[in-house]
Amino acid sequence: MTIAVLSDIHGVLPALDAVLAEPDVKNAEHIIITGDVAAGPQPTAVLDRLAALGERVSYIRGNADRELADWYPGTTAVFPDEIGPWAAARLTSQQRSWMRSWPTTLTRHVDGLGEVLFCHATPRDDTEMLLVDSRPARYIEVFADLPGTVTTIVCGHTHMPFTRLAANRTVVNPGSVGMPYGPPGAYWALLGPGVTLRRTPLDADAVCAEVIAGSGYAGVEDWTGEYLRGRYSDVDALEVFAPADGRGSAPAA
Repeated sequence: MTIAVLSDIHGVLPALDAVLAEPDVKNAEHIIITGDVAAGPQPTAVLDRLAALGERVSYIRGNADRELADWYPGTTAVFPDEIGPWAAARLTSQQRSWMRSWPTTLTRHVDGLGEVLFCHATPRDDTEMLLVDSRPARYIEVFADLPGTVTTIVCGHTHMPFTRLAANRTVVNPGSVGMPYGPPGAYWALLGPGVTLRRTPLDADAVCAEVIAGSGYAGVEDWTGEYLRGRYSDVDALEVFAPADGRGSAPAA
C-alpha cells in the first residue's frame, strides 16, 4: 500500500488542488489527512473538495478541526486566531458533525514500514509539540503507551516537514499544505515502501490572488501575505514552538 499524507491544509483550496493533482497522489492507494483541514480562508470549499473524493480519504481530527466542530451560533468559544470563528461560522451543521466523527488516531500497515500510527500532534494530545530537535526523553515520554508493534508515527501540527529516528521508531511530519513554515509551497509525504517528503511548488502570487477572490474573510489579504508567502522560516517557528515541547523539564510521572 502507498499512502499520500496531507496535513494542515487550513482552508487553502488552490494549495490542496495542486497536491491532489500530483501524479503520486493520484496514484496512491489511499490518502490520509492528519488534521487542521478547514480553519482558514476557504473552509467550505476545502471540505467539499475532500468529501468528493469519497472513501479513498481517511481523516484525523486536529485541534483546529475540534475547535471549529464545537462552535455553534452564539458560542463564546475562544479561538487561538482571528480566522477561526469566521471559518467556523461558514460551516454547516453537517460539516461540523462530520468533523466531530473523525478519530484522533488511526493505524495502517504499510509495506516497508510496518504498523504506522497517524495522529495530529501526538498520539495522546492534539496540541502537544514534537519537533525535529526535541530531546530523546520527550519522544520516550510521548510514545510510552504505544504498543510495541507501532514502528512509525506520522504527525502534523507544527507545519514543518521532517523525518527522524526517535525512541527506536521512525517519526514523520509531512509539513503543511496550506500554512507552511519555510519556502512557499505545499508540503506532503508519500509512504510505502519508505518515506518521501515532498514539496509541490506554488506560484505565491497566483495562489494568494485565487484565495483572496474565493474568500469572504475581511482580513484575507493580510492572512495570505502572512502565511502563503514564506514570511516565517523553520527557524522562526522552532524558536516559538521549542519552549512548548517540554525541553529542559523532567518527563511527566
